[in-house]
Amino acid sequence: MSDGRERKEIIQRGLWFEEFEVGVAYLHRPGRTMTEADNVLFTTLTMNTQALHLDAAWAADHPGFGGQRLMNSMHTLSTLVGLSVAQLTQGTIVANLGFREVSFPVPVFHGDTLYAETVCLEKRPSSSRPGEGIVTLEHVGKNQHGAVVARAIRTTLVRMRPGATEDPEAGGRHWPQHR
Repeated sequence: MSDGRERKEIIQRGLWFEEFEVGVAYLHRPGRTMTEADNVLFTTLTMNTQALHLDAAWAADHPGFGGQRLMNSMHTLSTLVGLSVAQLTQGTIVANLGFREVSFPVPVFHGDTLYAETVCLEKRPSSSRPGEGIVTLEHVGKNQHGAVVARAIRTTLVRMRPGATEDPEAGGRHWPQHR
């Protein structure tokens, strides 16, 4: 600060392993409105030539989805996970270890808004990577009407708080006190 006082600085980051709480639901806001441009760009970048994403005339002749094109489901999944990054894993994730139980129970159309929430299902220290832990997350995406449009369980490798050390006398890990 220009008046000589010390300035407090906060850098946005995700949660350290220790900060994840099993059973807690993390709500990610704001949502993201899915656009035709998003759909066409993502679909063409990923070489997915499926007509139900790209061809409005084809979609109009195949009324299974009201004659509308669908958002690419991989775009929906990517956006669902992306909406969680700033709150959960920005700068703290080491790697995605895998996805399972991915489903898209309701279609997403151009103009729908995706809202995301994540529940921490479980966590444990890594047995092979000191200073890191495995966190299992359930991501759920809902549209503007509250309908679940996407769901995925993701396993991640997350950094522990810097300075964490093994302390066998304390029965496990010990972290420095916050100041």
